[in-house]
Amino acid sequence: MSDAVVIIPTYNEIENIEAIIRAVFSQEKDFHVLVVDDNSPDKTGEKVKILQKEFKDQLFLLERKAKSGLGTAYIAGFEWALEKTYQFIFEMDADFSHNPDDLVRLYDACANDNADIAVGSRYVKGITVVNWPLSRILLSYGASRYVRLITRMKVKDSTAGFVCYKRKVLETINLKKIKFIGYAFQIEMKFKAHKKGFIIKEIPVIFKDRTKGNSKMSGSIISEAIFGVINLKLKSLFAK
Repeated sequence: MSDAVVIIPTYNEIENIEAIIRAVFSQEKDFHVLVVDDNSPDKTGEKVKILQKEFKDQLFLLERKAKSGLGTAYIAGFEWALEKTYQFIFEMDADFSHNPDDLVRLYDACANDNADIAVGSRYVKGITVVNWPLSRILLSYGASRYVRLITRMKVKDSTAGFVCYKRKVLETINLKKIKFIGYAFQIEMKFKAHKKGFIIKEIPVIFKDRTKGNSKMSGSIISEAIFGVINLKLKSLFAK
């Protein structure tokens, strides 16, 4: 039984899903994989079921009825993982923007280097993003600077979605009270962990834009992040 599970949310990732699963299982460290699929019309979930025959007791599938947002997909995955004995629980995209080879580095930061949360960071050592248009780099980098200004967190890549959590972090945060479902979900999780006093360590990674499939970014997701940060900060002040 592995002590670590990688949660991969999917919606129409048929072009990437087999390759990303095989890449995770090719690591020297033994990881399990949980795919949380939102009833993908392209049959991503069906492909995972076929692969489960090859990767028995390593690959798991959580099927949801409809596309309900990244945040709720991860919350469902977290709750599933906490029902098991996993000590390290990962977030990772299906599209290879997060390099599976970096999983071990994030794991080591939590397992061996005193971090409670390890973040695969695009901005901890300059800007390490490949194949993004300048406008999107400026938006993402600007959003992270904005979050630091409002929340006073020292995390330089607060919107990062490549993360390893120690079990105790997810057990301590009230997952049922996580409000945001899009881009702001990543910020909210880090902010609530920060307020609980958990140690967040950023690990520099190279982020590559997807080459297959379509981005899930939208204007509403960006708007949620911008206004959600102010809401988070205000609520934390009144909570005192």
